[in-house]
Amino acid sequence: MADEKEVTKDQSEEAVLNKAIEGDTIEIKKGPMKGKKGTVIVSRENSVIVEIGTNSKTDEPIKTVVNHKNYKKAK
Repeated sequence: MADEKEVTKDQSEEAVLNKAIEGDTIEIKKGPMKGKKGTVIVSRENSVIVEIGTNSKTDEPIKTVVNHKNYKKAK
């Protein structure tokens, strides 16, 4: 019983280490923005908000929300 709690704790710590934080560059793996790279603006519990570009007509940033399991950190 104690071993199960330790494994769960280790898995949750690993998940936290794999999450992107503000300033990280990520590549989106799934969804309509698949393949695009962007910079993390805000990191939430289940997702991140990413700036993936700028609208050329209005010069406003293009932002999207991506679930943690739908991206990978870019190198």
